[in-house]
Amino acid sequence: MLTLLAFIVAIGVLVTFHELGHYLVARACGVKILRFSIGFGKPLLRWQGRETEWTLCPIPLGGYVRMLDEREAEVPEAEQHRAFNNQSVYKRIAIVAAGPLANLLLAIALYWVVMAQGVTQLRPLVGTVLAQTPAAAAGFMPGDRILKVAGEPVASWQDVRMALVDAAMAPGAIVVQVASAQGASAERRIDAERFGDKAQRALQQGDAGLVPGRYLPVLGALDPDGAAQRAGFKVGDKLLSADGVAVASWDAWVQLVHNSPGKDLTVRVERAGQALEIKLRPVAAEQAGEVIGRIGAAPQPDQDWNRSLAFVRHYEPLEAGLAAAQKTWDTAWMSVKFIGHMLLGRASLDNLSGPLTIANVAGQTVREGLTPYLEFLALISVSIGVLNLLPIPVLDGGHLMYYVAELVRGRPVGERAQLLGQKIGFILLASLMAFALLNDFSRLFGG
Repeated sequence: MLTLLAFIVAIGVLVTFHELGHYLVARACGVKILRFSIGFGKPLLRWQGRETEWTLCPIPLGGYVRMLDEREAEVPEAEQHRAFNNQSVYKRIAIVAAGPLANLLLAIALYWVVMAQGVTQLRPLVGTVLAQTPAAAAGFMPGDRILKVAGEPVASWQDVRMALVDAAMAPGAIVVQVASAQGASAERRIDAERFGDKAQRALQQGDAGLVPGRYLPVLGALDPDGAAQRAGFKVGDKLLSADGVAVASWDAWVQLVHNSPGKDLTVRVERAGQALEIKLRPVAAEQAGEVIGRIGAAPQPDQDWNRSLAFVRHYEPLEAGLAAAQKTWDTAWMSVKFIGHMLLGRASLDNLSGPLTIANVAGQTVREGLTPYLEFLALISVSIGVLNLLPIPVLDGGHLMYYVAELVRGRPVGERAQLLGQKIGFILLASLMAFALLNDFSRLFGG
């Protein structure tokens, strides 16, 4: 219920601001507004103002502002000057562009609120390097401080992920400059192409196999029905060795377990200062088409290391506003570049997300607190703004495309051409939505 409520509030806020953009600019241009609707379907709530009917509808996936327009119904002669279609092309451009721009302005405001209260970030220090990943092949080591990604300086893990996403869209290896734990400068070259499509898709989401957190080779939690619990392991057991081979890290232990499905292991642990030997047989399980071992155990975080990563960056009010505007611009530009790379085949369509993923993330962030939820709202607001500016008929950007063509040609685009464009745009948009929903089901339900 919390996830559903967080999703409905998010969509309601973002759609309301989008439509308010259209509404306010249309009113300023002298256009009569017939209806302002949040949601689609039969109205749940309705209020008739002096000129405008305000409605709240049950399908919370959008909204609309219905304006007086001769193309939709007959307009009395006395009000023809207030019809949308009779406005100058410049006014129509302003009215249509106002919706997406309102979303971008909302994102700036939300980021401003977040930054004004101080932003908790993580230092770009490598805590864990996952085995058999592009990062491991590149030679990353725990303790590396990441300085630059593809020539771009980074100051936090958020910067690292965004820089990796950006760099992953271009062909070739990504050069990362680091300072090792000993202070020596070095270059690491991340080449996801050697690891296949799955690794490349992960890199396009900022995942190269690097984790800021560090985990101890100590059992932090056990599945009551897992192999480790049945074998006699207990929370707090420190892993020393398996079949005589020392367990150097939690990641090394995970790889050992994964590579031992159905195999008997003799594990040496330290418990309450005493060394014990326990027989363990990992259960065989299928993952991504291969059989791996599982024991149902989770690690204990290295709390000292993880605490050392966090720092709070404080901003003065004006500085926070400028930083919020810059972050909104960076996020929007990243979205535009990502869409371009998808069209060129350099980025996978598997990265598309639909309403189920958005709802899931809404629930996760609202559980983490108000600040993460506001950041989530800002990110989705940018996405809505950018999406609606795309030159696809049925979207605001499609209408803007027609109006720009009208400026160039000196006359409006013909109705038949517009109708054909609407059909093509609807098919394209419906196809993208269907693909995004398939991705949602795959992520959330393991399809």
